[in-house]
Amino acid sequence: MATSVPPDSALSTSAELREDAERHLRALADESARLRDDQWTAIHALVAEHRRALVVQRTGWGKSAVYFVATALRRAQGAGPTVIISPLLALMRNQIAAAERAGIRARTINSANLTDWERTYADIAGGAVDVLLVSPERLNNPDFRDRVLPELAAGAGLVVIDEAHCVSDWGHDFRPDYRRIRTLLQELPAAVPVLATTATANERVTRDVAEQLEIGDDSSTLVLRGPLDRESLHLGVVDLPDSAARWSWLAQNLASLPGSGIIYTLTVAAATETAAFLESRGFSVASYSGQTDPEDRQRAEDDLLHNRVKALVATSALGMGFDKPDLGFVLHLGAPQSPISYYQQVGRAGRGVDRAEVVLLPGREDREIWAYFARLAFPPEDTVRRTLDVLSAAGEPVSLPRLETRVDLGRSRLEQMLKVLDVDGAVRRVRGGWTATGVPWHYDAERYAAVAAAREREQRAMLDYIATDRCRMEFLRSQLDDPGAAPCGRCDRCTGRTWSTDIDPAHRDAAAQHLDRPGTAISPRKQWPTGMADLGITASGNIRPASRAEEGRALARLTDVGWGTPLRALLADDAPDSPVSDRVFQGVVEVLAAWPWERRPVGVVAMPSRTRPVMIADLAERLARVGRLAPVGALSYTRPEGPGVRRHNSAQRLESVWRALDLDEPVASRLRELDGPVLLVDDHTDTGWTLAVAARLLREAGASGVLPLVLASRG
Repeated sequence: MATSVPPDSALSTSAELREDAERHLRALADESARLRDDQWTAIHALVAEHRRALVVQRTGWGKSAVYFVATALRRAQGAGPTVIISPLLALMRNQIAAAERAGIRARTINSANLTDWERTYADIAGGAVDVLLVSPERLNNPDFRDRVLPELAAGAGLVVIDEAHCVSDWGHDFRPDYRRIRTLLQELPAAVPVLATTATANERVTRDVAEQLEIGDDSSTLVLRGPLDRESLHLGVVDLPDSAARWSWLAQNLASLPGSGIIYTLTVAAATETAAFLESRGFSVASYSGQTDPEDRQRAEDDLLHNRVKALVATSALGMGFDKPDLGFVLHLGAPQSPISYYQQVGRAGRGVDRAEVVLLPGREDREIWAYFARLAFPPEDTVRRTLDVLSAAGEPVSLPRLETRVDLGRSRLEQMLKVLDVDGAVRRVRGGWTATGVPWHYDAERYAAVAAAREREQRAMLDYIATDRCRMEFLRSQLDDPGAAPCGRCDRCTGRTWSTDIDPAHRDAAAQHLDRPGTAISPRKQWPTGMADLGITASGNIRPASRAEEGRALARLTDVGWGTPLRALLADDAPDSPVSDRVFQGVVEVLAAWPWERRPVGVVAMPSRTRPVMIADLAERLARVGRLAPVGALSYTRPEGPGVRRHNSAQRLESVWRALDLDEPVASRLRELDGPVLLVDDHTDTGWTLAVAARLLREAGASGVLPLVLASRG
């Protein structure tokens, strides 16, 4: 970012500029709206001085007003359109609606509107677009990066980075796609002003983002940081013993909460199950997650905005930028990993009302879920080097599916790693996949370890927030390094007024019954992974129906809030190998009783296991006895170590089980004597490839059908 530059001769005086700015603000908001001092400071720096600025202000302060007003002023000066890099579709929809109310013509480019891209490009070229919202993922799309971005950046009147804490890997919500922004900023003409905004950045993240905005030794980022208190928020914590109690509390208290709101959960499964339970108790709610169909997501957002539902039960997918000023409450069923991300989510509430309720209901399983997400950190150096070696040796672009056959990472984690390497200059995304650039690359182990340590500190701080006897808002503001942090006088610690933990027996019984309902479907694999020939496996294309498993069943997902808890303990790495309890076995029997299969199974086959042979063999034997099914026996391993070290992606997992599983002739002979499908029993399923290979062996040996039945699904 450049330092202040002499104003153009046609530029209005400061007083006239502010008058114009106030007029645009009134069009954007209402006739009573007036610019805050820091809003004006930022607008003046962008419009009159062409500076780069970072605005760290609480949710609802009016950060979007800064860039929309600045856009109107820059366009009046004859500047090009504003480019806003925005992370979420919900945020984009809200911003487009706000812009249009002020007469600002806004368009968006994202994965959900592919058919509109060409028309949008033409409208930009024709001067018919004032604001273009771009998802960060677009910045490294080869066509967009090489064809559109250079011209767009060169002609931009203003560049805005919304939710700028995502730029920093010290932030609670770091996103590799955001790192591409730094390259974009370095290539901008010096006269193009840049604005970065966020509500959730502590001092370290603020400093990191400000440094990334700077473009030279003589440049400095204007940082405008305000107090983060939200006078409408009333914070509280309700610590209950188990999931049934937390669901009961929701059912007892939801109706009395003001207006409509959001109930946050840590997992997709928890969002789905909690919404289903509340619907069964008569509440108008809907679930919302990253797995929700885009049209259903937009419908759910609209229903919440127009108070047609009492609440959305959502994961963090409903987060940054969702704008409903009269949101009356935010509840959390489970604690987020950091006070900073918690502050961001509760900031959705109370933006346009005098009072909003914010309640956290922590769970005993929260730390297990945090630990799972922690395992998705940046991979170890040998994995990264292996990836670079594979790309270097290929001599041509390598697609993600092909790369999976050589690098033991799951698809999403592999792609995240490549994005980081891309920004570091070591690889480049091109048509057809990824290539190595040959640029030397340093594995910054010290920084990665420091970031991991920072995450651990954040988790400990979240536990401290739950247990604190001091003001909760002061605690959150202190975590964000807010120098004005002080007791709020409103939270449960300040007032001594706490939510009751008494649970109505009728609600608890209903919650317990819902949580104890066993059974979740397991979809069979229908297509072999791409590139298996590279691993010497002759499997490609669709899996023939005659070699495929039918839809299976698991007692529960490991992430479920009901059965998930005992199953996580049962299947933990350090758990003993012993028969399942009568309660778990009865749950499995209930799954069988409710299974709407087309043909009833007539036999039971057990999977082999190195870690739980007693559990699986006993489970298969008991099911055969109770269900009066023929005990067919078990598959076997071709080598003592079984599939070997656990693999993390489909291609390598398939290769390991393909070579490891076998079917002995005595078992095959008994299969051929049966007139009907068999149950295939295992302890858990993750990628689904073990079940797919086992089903193929059983079907090709003569089984007329294979019905997988496992204790737990990791999906």
